[in-house]
Amino acid sequence: MTPMPASAEAVLNIGYQKGTPLTLLKARGTLDSALAAKGYAVRWTEFPAGPPLLEAMNAGSIDIGYTGAPPPIFAQAAGSRVAYLAAEPAGPHNEALIVRAGSPLKSVADLKGHTVALARGSSSHYLLVAALAQAGLRYEDVKPVFLSPADARAAFDSGHVDAWAIWDPYLAVVQAAEPTRTLADYASGIPQPYSFFLGAPDFVKAHRDIVEAVLRAVADGDAWVSTHRDETAQLIARETGVPPVVVSRFLARSRFGIVPLDTSILASQQRVADVFAAQHLIPRAVKVDAIAAPVSISGK
Repeated sequence: MTPMPASAEAVLNIGYQKGTPLTLLKARGTLDSALAAKGYAVRWTEFPAGPPLLEAMNAGSIDIGYTGAPPPIFAQAAGSRVAYLAAEPAGPHNEALIVRAGSPLKSVADLKGHTVALARGSSSHYLLVAALAQAGLRYEDVKPVFLSPADARAAFDSGHVDAWAIWDPYLAVVQAAEPTRTLADYASGIPQPYSFFLGAPDFVKAHRDIVEAVLRAVADGDAWVSTHRDETAQLIARETGVPPVVVSRFLARSRFGIVPLDTSILASQQRVADVFAAQHLIPRAVKVDAIAAPVSISGK
């Protein structure tokens, strides 16, 4: 490989999904400006879900990313190299297990023997497992159909699947487009896990100042949202192609506020990992704190 000239900018590779805090960070352009002063260019890559984002991180093409709780658990169980950096809460209605409004299925218990679309190893995978357990069903009682959000939407609309476990903004998009009914979400008594900012361990170790700069920019963006809701909706709409009215819908039910990793957050994440291990949905049990690399958000 030909060495890069000394004057060339270093590149920070960020993986993001639609409608997440990193989407807003990209849309505002504040991080790009801040890191340009440090000699870094930012390369943004969009992913449809968390699992492929972390696959790319393990392959060395993504340095920092953001996913729901299950993707890093599945990644760790598979031997992938990722590290927990910080966390962010989600709203109880940002994710749901839904059916079409005319469906004969009236409750989670009615799902027995029926098909459910979901992305394997995604945040909705945990919602489905937890909702089934709450209803007295086993995971084996339903027929999971693993699909990307786009393919799942097509299958849901056509009636090829009976239910769909999905997150915002895809959830808000389908709710705005057609009548649906929610069978379960995190307002139904299921303990809600956190979402996480994650990093490639080698990059985090070698460039901690850059990682801290990213997370501080996220914190600034989270604070900015609280007083700029309409502008936030317009920015995310332009960035994602999702109509502003739909963006406003999921923003209204979202929570913002990046938080440092602590023992309670890691314990919450460990409980999620233990659920997947008990259901034999991951190849081995994991200890999530083994890959925690807490990063300062305050800059202190």
